[in-house]
Amino acid sequence: MSALVNRIALKSILYKEINRFMRIWVQTLVPPAITITLYFVIFGSLIGSRIGEMGGFDYMSFIVPGLIMMSVITNSYSNVASSFFSAKWQRNVEEMLVAPVPNWVIVAGYVGGGMARGILVGLIVTLVSLFFVDIQIHNLAVIIITVCLTSAVFSLGGLINAVFAGSFDDISIIPTFVLTPLTYLGGVFYSISLLPEFWQGVSQINPIVYMVNAFRYGFLGISDVDLTLAFSVLGVFIVTLFTIAMTLITKGIGLRS
Repeated sequence: MSALVNRIALKSILYKEINRFMRIWVQTLVPPAITITLYFVIFGSLIGSRIGEMGGFDYMSFIVPGLIMMSVITNSYSNVASSFFSAKWQRNVEEMLVAPVPNWVIVAGYVGGGMARGILVGLIVTLVSLFFVDIQIHNLAVIIITVCLTSAVFSLGGLINAVFAGSFDDISIIPTFVLTPLTYLGGVFYSISLLPEFWQGVSQINPIVYMVNAFRYGFLGISDVDLTLAFSVLGVFIVTLFTIAMTLITKGIGLRS
């Protein structure tokens, strides 16, 4: 009986989260497509034509996986951060905490909603990129695994951000001062092999480097990092962030007034 209740609760939260961003799709799905189109025009067509090849591929083809991954990261994170904080602000979380369902169902429901939006936006960006470059796929399984794991990591991160946030302004602090710099320095627009040896070592501290390169390997078959190491980093982040999220919700930190 409890398994049935948990399944119904999980489906309910997932449906609510997906319905939430689909209801305002003009705000949640269209802007990323427009932003990425500008990236393609500016960095791909205008600047890329002067750069030439990178990693044995034309510059436009090289940056496509990174741009797709960038959209997945930002949308997975922002979806859960804004949605969970809204639920906390409206006291809906307190109702879920007293409901007869385990806390992992709450975490999984919100994370699943963030993953759904991140992956959907990633698919839209991929379709947009077809107007600019012929996409090739080296390993579809690597692409699917990487995008799912990455969206899960940043959905969990968004949930943790929402737990600690005291206002709607606090939600934008991490994306602005942490995610954006890490993304731009994560090998989206360049190969870290071009960097001096010291900065190559520094770049390896950046987790987004592993996500972008694993994703790029799935498309082009090239990567600046070992694929096994990349998946290991993703796995460690998921386990760590899930544990933190569960601990925060179980103890009610930032949730109970």
